[in-house]
Amino acid sequence: MARTKLFDEALILNKAMNLFWEKGYNATSAQDLVDGLNISRSSLYDTFGDKHSLFVKALKLYREERIDPVLNGLESASDMEQYIRDVFTTVKDDALNDTCSKGCFMVNSAVEMAPTDPEIASIVYGIMVDTEKAITQAIAIGQERGLFSTKHSAQSLARFVFNALNGLRVTVKFDTDKRMFDDIVDVSLAALKVS
Repeated sequence: MARTKLFDEALILNKAMNLFWEKGYNATSAQDLVDGLNISRSSLYDTFGDKHSLFVKALKLYREERIDPVLNGLESASDMEQYIRDVFTTVKDDALNDTCSKGCFMVNSAVEMAPTDPEIASIVYGIMVDTEKAITQAIAIGQERGLFSTKHSAQSLARFVFNALNGLRVTVKFDTDKRMFDDIVDVSLAALKVS
């Protein structure tokens, strides 16, 4: 007879995501997971598999909870400049509310794991491609409406914005000066405008 689990899997996965996000994959030991998630080692492995499988699930959860809602916001956005500003604002708000200076879990994972782990690389690449695609669509709509410059293609401008966004995601690990955020956002949006 199977034993009944005495814990909420979704809550445990969320805790694991935050632990990996804060410490990274390599610095998080199995004991850190047992202590941080407050479950036994056997329950951890029976439920989530090995450490790598748990990390993969945590990174997918991060995408589902933190990235996809922002990207899906394009469907209901009417103001493309505001949509792009909102993408930046999400990163800014996360950083200003983060007491641990965790940065972005996706970027952290890209730097630490993607060069040597094809599965993590695939997840990170998917997030990057979909983010660039959403920003490209927003800029293309803005170009059609005469809001953004057509001197460069929508995709070229999106890559510029995406680079600034990723730079901001790295910078938040060591600097959370609100004026710095505002400067990056304002200059990035100004670069898109019709001159």
